[in-house]
Amino acid sequence: MAGVKVVDLTAMVMGPYCTQIMADLGADVIKVEPPEGDGTRYISVGPSPTMGGVFANVNRGKRSVILDLRTEAGKAALWTLVEQADVFIHTMRSKAIAKLGFSYGEVARRNPGIVYTNAYGYSRRGPAGDQPAYDDTIQAECGLTAVQQMLTGEASFVGTIAADKVAGLTVLYATTMALFHKARTGEGQEVEVGMFETMASFMLVEHANGAMFSPPLGEAFYPRAVARNRRPYRTKDGQIAALIYNDKHWSLFVKAVQPAWVDDSMATLKQRAQQIDKVYGLLAETFKERTTQEWLDLLGELGIPAAPLRTPAELFDNEHLNATGFFETVDSQHGPVRFPGVPTWFSQTPGRIAGPAPELGEHTGEVLEEYGLAMVAEKAAS
Repeated sequence: MAGVKVVDLTAMVMGPYCTQIMADLGADVIKVEPPEGDGTRYISVGPSPTMGGVFANVNRGKRSVILDLRTEAGKAALWTLVEQADVFIHTMRSKAIAKLGFSYGEVARRNPGIVYTNAYGYSRRGPAGDQPAYDDTIQAECGLTAVQQMLTGEASFVGTIAADKVAGLTVLYATTMALFHKARTGEGQEVEVGMFETMASFMLVEHANGAMFSPPLGEAFYPRAVARNRRPYRTKDGQIAALIYNDKHWSLFVKAVQPAWVDDSMATLKQRAQQIDKVYGLLAETFKERTTQEWLDLLGELGIPAAPLRTPAELFDNEHLNATGFFETVDSQHGPVRFPGVPTWFSQTPGRIAGPAPELGEHTGEVLEEYGLAMVAEKAAS
């Protein structure tokens, strides 16, 4: 994405995660912050009060500009940035961005070729359009907490900000598809990504199931994913994750282990799928008979997917990740930062972490001077 200019008026995680990946892949991302900064600067541990770990990760490689958009000078400076941008992306609700004077219609009048991306909780085309949203509320509304209850017996959130991150990736691909269209036609356009719509689509990939058909052929859930016995297996000395799923793997496992409970009713994937919770329960008893390492060795020999249970902290010392060069250490004014790097690989245009996350307003003077606004830098930021 080298040469692509992005004006980033996003905050928290969804939007910044999208633009972080753009920066990793070469885009010039100008992060526009209010005088108090993006709130994510303050929500987790970091080397300074304005450099929390979450912020540092999803804002690496960007340039920070402070603009007070409550002032005419701040708005004027933003207009100058937007008029020369390839992408303008924001996470404000539709009425709020329109009230500010930066709706798609206003922006496109000044920069017809721009890709203008709205990223917020709910599509403005529906009745919930201006409803506030965060990851937890979207997890609840999209059915994620409900399937967790089916799986564990208690409604719960998953242990990661899934809605923010999945929506952020959706914002990324939607924006890049619009850039692809522009490269072919020269035509800019408006893009809208709602967290709710994104997560509804995400959840219904497998959980729509029989409910998609007319008349419905079943309820809206995927039985294997919510089977009560679908969990890591306990071993003699710990736990292991393993999936003995297709017919080849099942045959190899049965031949090697010879569980007494196996019968002809489990011979095919279709048969096992119809009684998947029972199968998982029987497997759970068998896995108690050997140690974790014994199972890892055996399943590895058989080519059956299996893995030990790791913590996020253990990933930093993971042999495979370190062999691939996954982590990148970047110098910052607070010392070296070991970032989880770019997970994709390109033979001709590899990504890299362009630099550390910026200090609040670190590049205000630099950017405004670059855009011919050196004389208004102080007014725009205050």
